[in-house]
Amino acid sequence: MDKRLLDYLQRILNARVYDVAIETPLEIAEKLSGRLENRVWLKREDTQPVHSFKLRGAYNKMVHLSPSELARGVICASAGNHAQGVALSARHLGCQAVVVMPVTTPELKSDAVRALGGQVVLYGDSYSDAYEHALTLQKQSDFVFVHPFDDPDVIAGQGTVGMEILRQHQHPIHAVFVAIGGGGLISGVAAYIKAVRPEIKVVGVQMIDSDAMLQAVRAGNPVPLSDVGLFSDGTAVKRVSDETFRLTQELVDDFVTVDTDAVCAAIKDAFEDTRSILEPAGAMGIAGMKQYVSQHHLRGEELVAITCGANMNFDRLRFVAERAEVGDQREALFAVTIPETRGSFKRLCETIGGRNVTEFSYRISDHREAQVLVGLAIADRGEAATIRDALAQQRFAALDLVDDDLSKEHLRYMVGGRSPRSENERLYRFEFPERPGALMRFLSRMHPDWNISLFHYRNQGADYGRILVGIQVPNDDLPVFDNFLASLGYPYVDETENPVYHLFLR
Repeated sequence: MDKRLLDYLQRILNARVYDVAIETPLEIAEKLSGRLENRVWLKREDTQPVHSFKLRGAYNKMVHLSPSELARGVICASAGNHAQGVALSARHLGCQAVVVMPVTTPELKSDAVRALGGQVVLYGDSYSDAYEHALTLQKQSDFVFVHPFDDPDVIAGQGTVGMEILRQHQHPIHAVFVAIGGGGLISGVAAYIKAVRPEIKVVGVQMIDSDAMLQAVRAGNPVPLSDVGLFSDGTAVKRVSDETFRLTQELVDDFVTVDTDAVCAAIKDAFEDTRSILEPAGAMGIAGMKQYVSQHHLRGEELVAITCGANMNFDRLRFVAERAEVGDQREALFAVTIPETRGSFKRLCETIGGRNVTEFSYRISDHREAQVLVGLAIADRGEAATIRDALAQQRFAALDLVDDDLSKEHLRYMVGGRSPRSENERLYRFEFPERPGALMRFLSRMHPDWNISLFHYRNQGADYGRILVGIQVPNDDLPVFDNFLASLGYPYVDETENPVYHLFLR
């Protein structure tokens, strides 16, 4: 065995982590296993006292400091999870902790550091910015710097995750999937696994817009990224360290890059199996595993994903829920062009059939054609092509938007606006029971004698669906129209005189 690898094995075996950390469970993910046709295990580092593995490395480093060093206090830079590990370790060891965090850090994480007794300094847009500022502060003071990944004791502390996996699962394992930011976790895990059971593959997972380690491996040395994506703030590192690069280059078998939608889908996967909500970095291992399974056509294998963190801001869940279905290829999004003639809207609904509609948006704008944004729940990506073919058979042009970021991030929220063709328009909000096919049943009951000029619906996961409908009704027909509304049997509110409607839609 390589001497340096042996040294890390000894460090990991002798690491001091369990004064503050727990041995986290290795749990089977039943639903995900069934979907992927492999046995999927989740190493639940999100169940640590600070909801992240970072506690292991931070404490292992700090517990090895001398009494005089602890008396000086410690300083670190962190996007959040290492900060909590340092703060909790400092409280346990009775020393002062100063933590520099990017201003983009979720408030949940900075508040948690303060609650643990750490002094928070916010600086920069990424971990790397905070790191440079922490070094400046460290030079101006006498604090001991606790690095989140570029330290053998930190790496060894994280390596205890790998030690636990092999102790908890003594049967064959095909691969272990590990999120990479600075590389401390994968370095420690890979060091232990390759020293003890080298046949097990270690696969690194990076965000497609924060892939500093993969870029380093390709270049043969660490290279700084000019910018990093911030969705997965826990892995937003511009440059990996020389030591984590060396270990990763030597020991990691393969790499996978994942995008935001895939991570959102993985957060949902984890919730469905564990009822826990992972942060983006914590779900990257699952996202990478799913992609790896698809690329390599794996079946019947034992796979482990490390769920390395669960410090998620609640308000970010809105974004995650929106993108999860697209990321897991369970929602198809189309821009459909139909003739602006009576009956076209109903014919479009009939073509869609009994599929579960997730979104429906339309605003009258042209005499000849109508543009409709349609979201549909699908079982797999192949079903989107089937739907597109069915629309084409009805001579409805359909543009697949599932990979179009402009549509997913902005345009789906912007369909509407003023229309010169909205004469005699009346605006109504309706509620109906939210169940498969309910929206289509609602649409099929709309009276054909009045033209639909605006329609907006988005499935929000509630018990009742809410739609906004603009209907052009001549004044002479209003008594008959009122009878029609009553016959629908749905609760409704007349918004025709709402001043917001007149400001933005009339």
